Amino acid sequence: MVRKEKETNHYIKKLMKQYKTVPILGVLMLLFTPHIYAQHTEKVQPLSLEEIWKVTEMNNRQLKLSDLNLQQSKIEILEAKDRLLPELSVGGDLKLNSKFLIYDNGLFSSPQDVPVKGYGYGVGYNLNYNLYNGGKDKRNVAMKKEEETRKQYEVDVQKHSVKYNVAVAYFDLYKFLHFYDFLNAEIEAEKKQLRLIESLHKNGTVLKSDVLRTSVKLSQLELSLSDVTKKIEIAKQRLNILMGRENDMGLAIKYEDTIELNAITEGDYNDYVDIAFNKSPEYKMAGSDIKWSELNVKQVKATLLPKVSLYSNYNYNYPQISFYPYSNDLWGFGQTGIKVQYSIDNLYKSKHTIARVQVVSNQAKEKAEMKKDEISLQVKEAYLQQKQALESVETAEKNILRTTETVRVIRSSYLNQESLLTDLLEAENALLEAKFNLTTAQTNVKVTHIRLLAIIGIL
Repeated sequence: MVRKEKETNHYIKKLMKQYKTVPILGVLMLLFTPHIYAQHTEKVQPLSLEEIWKVTEMNNRQLKLSDLNLQQSKIEILEAKDRLLPELSVGGDLKLNSKFLIYDNGLFSSPQDVPVKGYGYGVGYNLNYNLYNGGKDKRNVAMKKEEETRKQYEVDVQKHSVKYNVAVAYFDLYKFLHFYDFLNAEIEAEKKQLRLIESLHKNGTVLKSDVLRTSVKLSQLELSLSDVTKKIEIAKQRLNILMGRENDMGLAIKYEDTIELNAITEGDYNDYVDIAFNKSPEYKMAGSDIKWSELNVKQVKATLLPKVSLYSNYNYNYPQISFYPYSNDLWGFGQTGIKVQYSIDNLYKSKHTIARVQVVSNQAKEKAEMKKDEISLQVKEAYLQQKQALESVETAEKNILRTTETVRVIRSSYLNQESLLTDLLEAENALLEAKFNLTTAQTNVKVTHIRLLAIIGIL
């Protein structure tokens, strides 16, 4: 068991090392265009994903609410412990006394008037301390502690969910920034190409339709650039909200950096499943529900047991009219003892209550098994999505090489009047789409891997 735990911890450390970012010099997709988006003209410190995560953990409103819920559960434990302390009260009264009449020969006879003062007062204390009630008070503390443990797991689940949502928004922004660069570079190249085609048209080398087709493509590229710009602003606002900042606050990310994709290929499905069953807060929540339900069964059964308590009271009263002989003097009297109470009605009233909580306990066990199956399926799905994303990257890289060569060949043949402009425009569009696809595939690898880490509980 110790060896297996060491292997698991070592494997987790290897997974987390994957989030050290490196410059993407040499990544094929970024050789086609410089980084020219306007975020670099803003005087805003670019943030990495890890830096945004840190800000989010401190300022995200959902996480703050989860922390408040956790604080509440901690206070509820203290409240439960307070109930273990003895009950102690002091009191007093001041009153006016009527005549003290004693009907020694019956109600309709002349009463005997006992002379007492016209006023009275009293002061004293009352103490009650539970010695035994089936362990309900101590068990209540244990149940509150289990609730606090579950709240902590809920905080962990919420934290993983928020970090995953941040990653999705971050890589959306990352993707759109690269799209902006691709489109901007394509627009500049298309403007040069348009000037060249216009020059060729003036010389009678190409048709007017070629000029018009190139102009139409340029307009479409500019429209696409405008659309991407709007998506960038939306992605920034979404990130600011997740970070707990003002919506319009300046934001820049280190989109020239990327995750080391080679490290993501490490890992086996069974390894991920083993980690999930040891680290997943969702799975731990199911186990916590079982423990709480079992404690609740014992709590309900405790109503069949007697209650034993220590009590003590002492009072000073004036005048003394409680015992014979009566007097107008101050007097004191108290009692200390042990009280035993047994509710016979619980023998027949609690039967169905016990059956109900037992069913709830069985439900918790079944839900834990269902959660185990659900997590296994989620891990499988995320693992295969990650694998598919890696395959998409390989395909996209090959398509980049092919479409780049295609554009080079067709452009050369077009200038030599050996091919049509439509062929060139289609090839250029295919190359631009290939760049988009590669960026999308790379971000999908990152997002699916982060989702996998969130599911197994080590994000």
